[in-house]
Amino acid sequence: MSATTQSDMLSEIKEVNLSYLLLAQRLLREDRPTGMFRMGISEQLADVLANLTFAQTVRLAASNQLLCRFRFDDHAILGALADKGKAAQTHSAILMAGQGVEQVN
Repeated sequence: MSATTQSDMLSEIKEVNLSYLLLAQRLLREDRPTGMFRMGISEQLADVLANLTFAQTVRLAASNQLLCRFRFDDHAILGALADKGKAAQTHSAILMAGQGVEQVN
C-alpha cells in the first residue's frame, strides 16, 4: 500500500469518526433514549459521548481506528436491512432491539 493511499485511508477514518461522534452527540442531546437505542449503547457510554467537549471530540475522532462498528453479526438482520420496504426495516428494528447494548468496561 502506498503512503498516499494509507494517508488517504487514515484521513477517511478520521472523517468517519468525527461524523459518527457528532451524530451520536446530536442524537443523544435531542432524544437520549432514542439515541441510545439507535446507536445500541449503554447509558454509561451515552453519558461520556454527550459530555465530550468539542476539543475532546476532535481529539477522539483523530484516532487511526474506527470508533463505530456494525451492530449486527446476525445474517438475518443484515439481510433484512438490505431488503427494501417498510416490513424489512421493521423486522430489522425488532431484531436489533432484542440485542444487548454495548457496555463500557
